[in-house]
Amino acid sequence: MSEQRKYVVSLQPLTMGVSRIFILLLYMTFSELGLRGEVLKSINDLGFDVPTPIQQKAIPHLLQSESDFVGLAQTGTGKTAAFGLPLVNNVKPGINQPQGLIICPTRELCLQITKDLENYSKYDKATSIVAVYGGSDIRRQMTQVKSATIIVATPGRLNDLINRRAVNLSEVECVVLDEADEMLNMGFKEDIDTILEKTPEHKNVWLFSATMPKEVAAIAKNYMENPLEVSIGHKNQGNENIEHIYYSVKETNRYSALKRLIDVNPDIFGVVFCRTRQETQSVAEKLSKDGYNAEPLHGDLSQAQRDNVMKRFRDKTLQLLVATDVAARGIDVDSISHVINYNLPDDIENYTHRSGRTARAGKKGQSIVLINTRENFKIRAIEKQINTTFIVGKIPSPEEICSIQLTSLISKIKETDVKEDKIEKFMISIMSDFADLSKEEVIKKFISAEFNRFIEYYERAGDLNADSDRKDRGERAERGERSDRFERSDRGDRRDRNDENKTRFFVSLGKRDGLNPGGLLRVICDETGLTSSNIGKIDILPSFSFFEADDAHAQNILNKLNGADYEGNTVSIEITKKKAEPRGGNSGGRSFSGNKGGFGGGNRDRSYGGGGGSRSEGGFRSGGGFKSGGDRKSGSGGGFKKSGGFNSDRSYKKSY
Repeated sequence: MSEQRKYVVSLQPLTMGVSRIFILLLYMTFSELGLRGEVLKSINDLGFDVPTPIQQKAIPHLLQSESDFVGLAQTGTGKTAAFGLPLVNNVKPGINQPQGLIICPTRELCLQITKDLENYSKYDKATSIVAVYGGSDIRRQMTQVKSATIIVATPGRLNDLINRRAVNLSEVECVVLDEADEMLNMGFKEDIDTILEKTPEHKNVWLFSATMPKEVAAIAKNYMENPLEVSIGHKNQGNENIEHIYYSVKETNRYSALKRLIDVNPDIFGVVFCRTRQETQSVAEKLSKDGYNAEPLHGDLSQAQRDNVMKRFRDKTLQLLVATDVAARGIDVDSISHVINYNLPDDIENYTHRSGRTARAGKKGQSIVLINTRENFKIRAIEKQINTTFIVGKIPSPEEICSIQLTSLISKIKETDVKEDKIEKFMISIMSDFADLSKEEVIKKFISAEFNRFIEYYERAGDLNADSDRKDRGERAERGERSDRFERSDRGDRRDRNDENKTRFFVSLGKRDGLNPGGLLRVICDETGLTSSNIGKIDILPSFSFFEADDAHAQNILNKLNGADYEGNTVSIEITKKKAEPRGGNSGGRSFSGNKGGFGGGNRDRSYGGGGGSRSEGGFRSGGGFKSGGDRKSGSGGGFKKSGGFNSDRSYKKSY
């Protein structure tokens, strides 16, 4: 065996006609991979020396003229160079039509790949790369693609150009599907099928992905001929340089916990992932309002806004990027120290992509997850999926955070560069102003000027760890004391009976929509900026819900909460009228307002809530509780009649 190529090969057949090759490379550099001199010169300018494992295994194979390929590797392991270098290397001079095509899921990733390929082809005048994506001038793109040798495109915009007959793919020799799993998750399967059908039958298809779900395997089966599969580590395995930590908190403390995790890492440079665009915008606005250097990145922003945010993040003038899964695809930024999952993604496989934003180029990083007490099973599922173990974290105490922030502040002051020529002329005046203070007093005042906000914020803060909360409730139960939950419930009942300064709201979502009290409280607080202390009793019913809040906040709640998103459902709310006194029955139950009737009091003849109001007076039709007996005429047993709804001038037309 040659001294230049020392490796061990194990070839193993798989199902669906795919062969997998495992190569243990003992020594190899870029100069040994078979790349042209112009490409190697570009690599040297970029400072590349030793190829990553996926590059070592993929590039020699992809330089061959006929080879389909499946590359499975974690995000951040150098996949772009693994397909980009061979693609640039194989461009034939003299053919001014697209020879290579790269399809990727998002605009950000499209632009990032284009930039990388331009760097790889810096000294190759035969190569022309064009990015094709939505949100930019399609007429300019229609002109550019005519002379491009490599097109990098999102599926939707490329299909648009195909339908307009603005792009000729007849000379394409290689199609790269990058982040194939994410493209399928985003619903691009039909677009990909259409594009591949427009390319020549005899072409190479190179598929790169961080995970290998069955849908990706189906593409390999349908569009590849005996592809070679190279897998770095186990399928779907996460980057080993990432430390995975989860923190269990109550739903209402999620944002407060996020702030503490940021505060305990003063030098954090990270991405906060949220589930929806609305949540992303809300969290970013709150962080910015609270003094953090944070900006949102989501699909509702214009392309110019997204470009500006990403430029600031790449320049590191922006410390925290708050993003959705889709918007964050293609973020290839070095030195991201932390990924914080404000909420876990709905699809477990997306966690691999999220966490892969950190620990790039061999560096270390942390992927942090905030969960509520009912989401532990999701952590177990992710551990199994990526073949790793999470560390159970504890939300830092106020004392820990203040100590770390103080140490960080002192370090920054000591490391501050003093511009002697600029400040010297002010020193006489400065020394005069501080003449009556000792050195110790001056230091205390300067530190306090910067540090007081932390002291004031955390001086009354408690423990946010959900397990500590459960432990505390258990200890108090042993002492015969009521827990906070029951105390809150009791206070809520007293407010229902005695407090006239409450407004009651009707919510269009219920249990069938996945709504629970904690979730409703979270969305109220997130959208309005209120705290849980401003919210009263919450009632979650199958198809709708109710909650109460202080009268002073009623208009704010109406303005901010209407149209909000709860796990893919749009929240719609209305103010219900003040609770009326019971109109009938025994035991004086609460009534729900129509004009006068509603839920009546009492419990007559096995009906729940006797004589509410008459049909003409509102309430639920025939004025009685749930139909289970009793005299309809007296209103003791009518209840939820089929055509009822709220049969009054409130005109809720929903049937029961």
